[in-house]
Amino acid sequence: MQDPRVGPPSPAGAGGPVEAVWRIESARIVGALARYTGDFTLAEDVAQEALAEALVTWSRDGAPASPVGWLLATARRRAIDAFRRRSALDERYAMLAGQLADGEFSAGAAAAPDRRPDDLPWDPDRVDDDVLALMFTACHPVLSPEARVALTLRVVGGLSSEEIARAFLVPVSTVQARITRAKKTIAAARVPFELPPPEERRGRLGGVLSALYVIFTEGSTATTGDHLLRPDLAYEAVRLARMLAALLPAEPEVHGQLALFELTATRFPARTGPDGEAVLLEDQDRRLWDRSAIRRGLAALGRASTLGRGLGPYGLQAAIAACHATALSVRETDWERVVLLYEALGRVAPSPVVELNRAVAVAMAGGPQEALSMVDDLVASGRLSGSHLLPSVRGELLTRLGRTTEARAELELAARLCRNAPERSVLLRKAAALD
Repeated sequence: MQDPRVGPPSPAGAGGPVEAVWRIESARIVGALARYTGDFTLAEDVAQEALAEALVTWSRDGAPASPVGWLLATARRRAIDAFRRRSALDERYAMLAGQLADGEFSAGAAAAPDRRPDDLPWDPDRVDDDVLALMFTACHPVLSPEARVALTLRVVGGLSSEEIARAFLVPVSTVQARITRAKKTIAAARVPFELPPPEERRGRLGGVLSALYVIFTEGSTATTGDHLLRPDLAYEAVRLARMLAALLPAEPEVHGQLALFELTATRFPARTGPDGEAVLLEDQDRRLWDRSAIRRGLAALGRASTLGRGLGPYGLQAAIAACHATALSVRETDWERVVLLYEALGRVAPSPVVELNRAVAVAMAGGPQEALSMVDDLVASGRLSGSHLLPSVRGELLTRLGRTTEARAELELAARLCRNAPERSVLLRKAAALD
């Protein structure tokens, strides 16, 4: 199954060549510009200005022979203009102007005469470092989690503010404010555009993985709105996770997260019905599951297992997803193994959601009574108050125990708390069925 592509980073009606080049090369373009200018914020701004100019020029004159070179040269000229406006005729301006005068880039329809049209206008030995530095900069610890997600989707994923706003159901102005504030924070903190030193890299990698996880999670089960899935957002996270795994092949948790995304996304085709209604796991047609994604996910999980001294949080979640992906049915799932994996996950990354999921696995492996005691402990702790997940699971367990009046009340409470329409419909149907 091919990954659905998100919409173009441009206004409606824009030409296909701009969309295609930006989707494939935006991270490398912004990364190369940041390295050349030494200014992350300026690089992202001039890249967007070059993109806007391409939308007009290419639709009128046609796509140039070297589209990436055109975008880079145009963006570099915009950077020179910015330096001029700042009266910054310093060493950086002289360097950029000198490179342009020497014909290193050509913004016209043809590439520079001393270079083939399909030559990449950057040092191929530095491309990986540029993209990786871009990810680490967009997910720098000085930024809030919301800003990291917005900036990652913007500068690494190439999405527009409108696309990000649609994905998270927030106003465009909110996304724009987050991105603007993030750039100002990076500039004020004097965050350099560079790979962090090796001794810092692993500590900061967690921020990158966390941002990708938030993006994928929102795409795989939307928190609000009329659609259960936002596959465009989820598949963008998969694409970025694949890129990160290629750039950091020795990091086990990078492969663990990629495995989790692949093995979770395999069920997307079967999770909704013809009208967009949610289809529960036990009712899904497993013939619709993406077998290629299962193979990719298991391979990534295998790499995570061999690289580390035991699986980390993302790898353990991927191992749980593998139990589901390889089972012939819900009944034939290895629930005992799922329980053990959740116990391990609870030790390395404890959270009330992990504990709730462990209770579900315990119910499947050994019955609802023990699981209900675990859920009641969570209720008493108040750690998931306000979430529809807790009364939803409690209602299921009470239903299995024959306590229908209590179960109906819990399911109705879950429906009131749930902000996703398809999920809410499932909860209301379950409550009504108890009548």
